[in-house]
Amino acid sequence: MSKRDYYEILGVSKSATAKEIKKAYRSLAVKYHPDKNPDNPTAEEKFKEAAEAYDVLSSAEKKQRYDQFGHAGMGGSAGGPGGGMNMDDIFSQFGDIFGGGGFGGFGGGGRGRRVMKGTNLRIRLSLNLLEVSQGVEKKIKVSRLVNSDGVTFTTCKSCNGSGQVTRVSNTILGQMQTQSTCPNCNGNGKSIDNRPSGTDANGMIKETETVEIKIPAGVEDGMQLKVSGKGNAAPFEGVNGDLIVLISIEEHDKLIRDGQNLHFDHYISFADAALGASVEIPTVTGKVKIKLEEGIQSGKILRLKGKGLPSVNGYGNGDLLIHINTWTPQKLSKEEKKFFENCKKSDNFKPNPTHKDKSFFDRVKEMFN
Repeated sequence: MSKRDYYEILGVSKSATAKEIKKAYRSLAVKYHPDKNPDNPTAEEKFKEAAEAYDVLSSAEKKQRYDQFGHAGMGGSAGGPGGGMNMDDIFSQFGDIFGGGGFGGFGGGGRGRRVMKGTNLRIRLSLNLLEVSQGVEKKIKVSRLVNSDGVTFTTCKSCNGSGQVTRVSNTILGQMQTQSTCPNCNGNGKSIDNRPSGTDANGMIKETETVEIKIPAGVEDGMQLKVSGKGNAAPFEGVNGDLIVLISIEEHDKLIRDGQNLHFDHYISFADAALGASVEIPTVTGKVKIKLEEGIQSGKILRLKGKGLPSVNGYGNGDLLIHINTWTPQKLSKEEKKFFENCKKSDNFKPNPTHKDKSFFDRVKEMFN
């Protein structure tokens, strides 16, 4: 399942101000707050989803990167609260959103029950240029920890499910009340009631699951994509970790990638350079025929518009740049030597570049424009 657009999650436009973004997030956070929606996993996911969107859109740097590349460009930095942070982290980071009150719980002094977060899993996914050019859906088998069927939990008797224990001590100033994490349940508020055989101490077992991963067109080597909730599950019915996908791009046997542009070295003979020729050029999706004009010079760069790769943010395709190289034969027969000796006497074979024949630096400049 693909990730929703952050602006859509918060219900704001791309031109929304920081104040509007904060207001929209606060409204959703209040609506889906765990205290208002106990034991409601759907509301909890929406609460985390809104926090993830706010984490990105409230940061000028993250917002700029998201606007440019979307989810694919965020890599491991996107989705702080909704990704690698648990509920305690969300409230500790965005506690000011609630004006210091209104709810107890995760952020300070109320319920205090700790929501565990499963660990993230990382995989490397190799793609060829054809897959990069078109985008692709991959089905990957992932071995991940899940809560075993039959495992049950009971409310911790030491803290009555709060995750915290309160101690009262007498001092010269009177009675002092302190709270600390429950040592029996480690702040989870739950303990295992029944653990099936073959599971670990937390009632978890490894299973292999086939995960569908949608790769957008134009991804680059080293990018990271996140599949929410497909990492290891958390014990005590916590929140699943995420699956982090590291993109690795395979080298093409003929084409060289440079961002959205592709480069191809094409070698031609003296005869083809002098007389012109019709040649086949490889592209990502197949071969195309192009015509070389008579007298084409070695070092000339031909540009095929739109035959490169798409940008990951959907802003058009790059180009295919063909670098013409004239091949000089290294061994000649007597007849061939005689032919070229006669050619040397002809003024037509003497180099005579004009202003139309671009220098090396002009060609380099053209290549990057």
